[in-house]
Amino acid sequence: MTTIDRALVDAALARVEDPEIHRPITDLGMVKSVDIDGDRVKVAIYLTVSGCPMRDTITQRVTLSVGSVPGVRHVDVELDVMNDDQRANLRRTLRGDQEERSIPFADPTSRTHVYAITSGKGGVGKSSVTVNLGVAMAAQGFRVGIVDADIYGHSVPGLLGLTTAPHMVEGMIMPPEAYGVSAISMLPFKPGGSAEPVAFRGPMLHRALQQFLSDVWWGDLDVLLLDLPPGTGDIAISTAQLLPGSQVIIVTTPQTAAAEVAVRAGMLAGQTHQKVVGVIENMSGFPCPHCGEPIDLFGIGGGTAVAEQLSAGLSTTVPLLGRVPFDVRLREGGDSGSPLVLSDPMAPAAASLIEIAGQLARTPRGLAGQSLNISPAGR
Repeated sequence: MTTIDRALVDAALARVEDPEIHRPITDLGMVKSVDIDGDRVKVAIYLTVSGCPMRDTITQRVTLSVGSVPGVRHVDVELDVMNDDQRANLRRTLRGDQEERSIPFADPTSRTHVYAITSGKGGVGKSSVTVNLGVAMAAQGFRVGIVDADIYGHSVPGLLGLTTAPHMVEGMIMPPEAYGVSAISMLPFKPGGSAEPVAFRGPMLHRALQQFLSDVWWGDLDVLLLDLPPGTGDIAISTAQLLPGSQVIIVTTPQTAAAEVAVRAGMLAGQTHQKVVGVIENMSGFPCPHCGEPIDLFGIGGGTAVAEQLSAGLSTTVPLLGRVPFDVRLREGGDSGSPLVLSDPMAPAAASLIEIAGQLARTPRGLAGQSLNISPAGR
C-alpha cells in the first residue's frame, strides 16, 4: 500500500482557492484539520458563514485537488463554520491595516485599471457594452469587477445572469460572480425586487457608490468597470471624487442626437480632472443579411464626431476605440444573461468588443494621482 505523503496533501490544499476571495484556503485559515487513514483523507474546512453559497464549489475543489495526490482513493470533506474570532482574523488577513470605509482603488499605489463607462443619454447600449467588455477581459485571463453605478436603472445582474445575492463576512460584502466577473448592484439590496424604485437623492447616491467601492471585497483586480448612469449628474461627479484616478469611456451611437449629448458627458471630465481614454460607437452599420450592402440603421459618423470634438475641447487626443456593429443578439444575450462575446465570439459585434477589451486591459496605467517617490535633488 502506498503511504500518503502529508506534505503533498498540504500542497494540494494550498492550490485550492476560495471562489469568492480568490486566495488559497490555507492562507485564509479555512483548513480546520486533515486526517489520513490508509488511502482515505478526511479534510475539515471552515466556511466563512453558515449559508455560504460557494460551499459546493469549495467541496468540489478540495475533493479534486486532494484526490490527485498519489495514493489517495477517497476524499471526505467535512464543513464547519468560522467563529467570530476566526472571521475577525480573516478580515485582518484581507484588509491588513486598511482603514474602515477606505477605497482601495483610490490608493495611489493601486495598479487596478478603473474605467468609468458613461454616455450622454440612455438607450445607446452602455450597460451591454460594459458587461461584454468585462466578460471579454475575464476570458482573456484578467480579474475583473463591475460596479453597477446606475443606482436607479441597474441592469448588470440581468445582463450577467446573476441570481445569487452577495453575503456579508465581518462587514465585508462578498460580491457574486458570473463568467469570471465579480459584480455589485443595488438590485439585491431591494426587498421589493426589480420593480421597487430607488428613491435616493444626491447624498444617498454618493453614499451608495462609496459603499460599493469600500465595503465590497474586490480582491486583487486587474480592471474595475463602473457602469455609470447617462449624463453629468451626481454619480458622475461622485465617481470623480471617490476615484480620482479613474478614466472615462464614452459610449455613443452613430446618431447625431446621441453624439451631441455624448460630447457633454465627455467634457465633464475636463472639470473633474479625469482622462477620457476613448469613445466606443455602438450600433454601427452592419451588412444586409440578404444583399450584403451596408445598413446604417442609426446614422453614421457619431463616434468619430464625438472623438474629434472631445479632442478639440479637452486639448488632448481622444481616440475612437472601436465601432460595434448592430447585432440583435447583443440585446438577446443581455435578456438571457448570456453575453455575446462568449456565445458567439466570432460575430462582428463580439469581435469588436473583444478587441477593445484587450486594448483597455493591457494599456499601461497612467501616473495621475500616483506618488513617484522622488524629491528635489539637493544642491
